[in-house]
Amino acid sequence: MRPVEERPGEGGAGVGVSELELLKLRAAERIDEAAERLGALSRAIWSEPELAYEEHHAHRVLTRFFEQEPPAAAWTVQPHYELATAFRAEWEPPGGRAAPGAERRPLHLAFLCEYDALPGIGHACGHNLIAEVGAAAALGVKGALEGLPGPPPPVKIIVLGTPAEEDGGGKIDLIEAGAFKNLDVVFMAHPSQENAAYLPDVAEHDVTVKYYGKASHAAAYPWEGVNALDAAVLAYNNLSVLRQQMKPTWRVHGIIKNGGVKPNIIPSYSELIYYFRAPSMKELPVLTKKAEDCFRAAALATGCTVEIKGGAHDYYNVLPNKSLWKAYMENGEKLGIEFISEDVMLNTPSGSTDFGNVTFVVPGIHPYFYIGSTALNHTEQYTEAAGAHEAQFYTLRTAKALAMTALDVIFKPELLESVREDFKLQLQEEEFLNTVG
Repeated sequence: MRPVEERPGEGGAGVGVSELELLKLRAAERIDEAAERLGALSRAIWSEPELAYEEHHAHRVLTRFFEQEPPAAAWTVQPHYELATAFRAEWEPPGGRAAPGAERRPLHLAFLCEYDALPGIGHACGHNLIAEVGAAAALGVKGALEGLPGPPPPVKIIVLGTPAEEDGGGKIDLIEAGAFKNLDVVFMAHPSQENAAYLPDVAEHDVTVKYYGKASHAAAYPWEGVNALDAAVLAYNNLSVLRQQMKPTWRVHGIIKNGGVKPNIIPSYSELIYYFRAPSMKELPVLTKKAEDCFRAAALATGCTVEIKGGAHDYYNVLPNKSLWKAYMENGEKLGIEFISEDVMLNTPSGSTDFGNVTFVVPGIHPYFYIGSTALNHTEQYTEAAGAHEAQFYTLRTAKALAMTALDVIFKPELLESVREDFKLQLQEEEFLNTVG
């Protein structure tokens, strides 16, 4: 990428204003110009919450948004990209393609949208705002590059609609389908209670545990039965006892989904669902082994047989990229964003996301942003906050910071080099850790 050049400021104290800063200003202006459409997009998704892989309304709203983005046919949209409710929208500045025989292909930058909801409580994780941030940031970068004097840089702006983050791991499906191949940097942002350029989202493995026993009359001849509910209760208690020996950074949580049909029938079947979380993919198998021993011990004690089935995908821990998050913080601070300190950031408990898997295949940033409420994610109060008008200011401000960071990546070759180096170092560290023990 060619670096932009400094040019003198007009008026004032003669402070130099770079062309890059003017492009960032234009990106922010473009987002403001589209604020009404972006807010309507978010509200449309929020008002009809849909579960993983079933986000047909949200998918339709988003694809139409890009299909109708002026000027006509500005974005090339693939509406059912590898998955029924995924999509891919692409834009390249006219004349921005790399010349034949050029050393480098166009830089591919992707903005990710999520839009699935939670059962029972709707958009309690604010995925409607994630979709809005991704769309807004992409519009901002496009608007900045359209106004660039002279030949545009060889770059392609991509928006990926990634369904099923809450359950299933749509991004992992897309990784396996090759959707992230040849991407250089990916961007998204997640609603929270504070502004953080990075949070240590952890690795996660989920299991379904089924116990099979033998039904019998619970009063007349209970000794003829084999109680599958007892096995489930023992397993639950075994894991509760295990917590004393668990590391403080490990998390185990689950439910008994099925515990029988009637009190006077010895339950012949029970089912549990559990999530295991650890800071890294190195530690996760250690925790999983301990938990599975608890499940098997319960089967042995009750005489049941047990079936333990892992989920379709493990969620990997999110790899940090300090070069990206520092650039994001610099841009965010110019917009008035107040970030938590790096010490707090690195020691704040967090959840898990399939974006972690993305960071193992392409450099990326996944900051968190305040939406005007202290409500906690995955609560009814957060659902209300995610749909409130107040959230719009913070959402679009975050989109501006992402767009500005993307422009830094485009026009600062040294930043792109640092981003790639950070990515390589994190992968090397993770691979090294995975060989230990």
